[in-house]
Amino acid sequence: MNGRSWQVSSGHADTTNAACEVLIDGGNAFDALIAAAWTACVAEPIFCSPGGGGHALLQPAGKAPMVLDCFTQTPQKKRTNFVDFYPIHGNFGTDTQEFHVGMGAAAAPGMVPGLFSLQQRFASRSMEQLAQPAIHLARDGVVLNSTQALALAILEPIVRSSPDSAQLFGLSDDRSPLPEVGSRVSNPELADFMEQIARPGGEQFYQQQVAAQIAADAELHGGHLQVEDFGRYRVHYRQPNTWTLGEWRVWSNPPPAFGGMMVTLMTSSLERKLPASARFGSAAHLDALLAAMHESQADRKLLEQPECLRSDKLLQQTYQKLIQPDLLARKGTTHISIRDRAGNLAAMTLSNGEGCGRVVSNCGFMLNNMLGEQDLNRMGFHHWPENRRLASMMAPTLAQCTGLSPQRLILGSGGSNRIRTAIAQVLCNVIHFDLPLQQAIQAPRMHLEDDALAFELPPSAWPDQTTDWLDQQTLATTRWPQRNLYFGGVHAVSDRDAAADSRRDGAARSG
Repeated sequence: MNGRSWQVSSGHADTTNAACEVLIDGGNAFDALIAAAWTACVAEPIFCSPGGGGHALLQPAGKAPMVLDCFTQTPQKKRTNFVDFYPIHGNFGTDTQEFHVGMGAAAAPGMVPGLFSLQQRFASRSMEQLAQPAIHLARDGVVLNSTQALALAILEPIVRSSPDSAQLFGLSDDRSPLPEVGSRVSNPELADFMEQIARPGGEQFYQQQVAAQIAADAELHGGHLQVEDFGRYRVHYRQPNTWTLGEWRVWSNPPPAFGGMMVTLMTSSLERKLPASARFGSAAHLDALLAAMHESQADRKLLEQPECLRSDKLLQQTYQKLIQPDLLARKGTTHISIRDRAGNLAAMTLSNGEGCGRVVSNCGFMLNNMLGEQDLNRMGFHHWPENRRLASMMAPTLAQCTGLSPQRLILGSGGSNRIRTAIAQVLCNVIHFDLPLQQAIQAPRMHLEDDALAFELPPSAWPDQTTDWLDQQTLATTRWPQRNLYFGGVHAVSDRDAAADSRRDGAARSG
């Protein structure tokens, strides 16, 4: 690819096509990111929604990287009477996971103000223009792919939690069978919402009429959100974490988010433990990877001490201690990565959690369940501090090689607590094993959770001795016979290429 090319990678073909449409028309990477984010809410409604939030890593050509934080915020006040909050179980087939939903699980969403901020600061097109691909798709309907169908099945209890939720995902009522792959699902209410929000004055419409509707729904159905939560929400631009891996400099999401810190700690640990002669899939590689996962897991527990969780300053101080050389010893989320012809880079990770099961009246989207995410509520459910940014596991990441072959790589992943291990393994495959980008993403992965090891074993993907290595492990091990969305979905672009993760039916295009 030459310097005039563009690249796009995302979790759905329609999301990617929306970004490409903007780039072909002369828009920049930030225009394309906004169009793709709106479209992802239509094409990937299990993974993201205007009722959720996200983080973007942005590098205007020739300038320093920055992070846009539009993640969810805890409400200003806790409800003192009945709170709608209950558990459901998602079934991954080889594993299950408990989620908590209900109107009381919804935090203040940040996606809409985040996209407006991005448009006002960096875009060359109006919001009306940028929302058009998503509006058309919502009216015409999106064809259900295998990843979205599987996500519907995993989260079926949420999909069937109310008639409005069932209708949102293409069911005529909450007893209808789930739609099959190839079914076309439209969402005219979401199209109407996006059309209204994209007009001049749309930001005020959101903060007034939409906020009032959500607050009324929360009051009626046992939620915490009030109109003030929308009026006082603020988007933040932050300086990224930065560190080095060999000849590469890397930037990722800073505190109060956890994701970038976890990627920093794991990749740095892996670099120290990986012998220079190690090859992908060798025992030396797998030993180093497992040891790095153990170490980053211990580091995470230090960062999750109650005092750190209550203070961004203490969180940052603890993290800084962990990265000193002498001390270094799963969810509904999607990601978009874009590079334009001018060399601007933009990547955004978006999430609605799994959704709380409550659809905003007349708006066609479900609110998030971030107050019900165990990973984000380490002090325990209902013990969250009021009016504070939640600590996301998202980690949009930029890596730049400063060696003989300069290049940049921007990537991210969905997958909750698998985000850090997915990104770290892809970076390792590119930086330490010099694998081509698509091969680095498609390479099988492993993930350590407490003392349980999850391991992808697709046919012919690992060296022959890998099974012997697995047999020698004393950890409880789950062997996944194929690549699976459980292990995340990494979508990346470089100055030369674009690559998407088949685990989540990703789509990449260059032009």
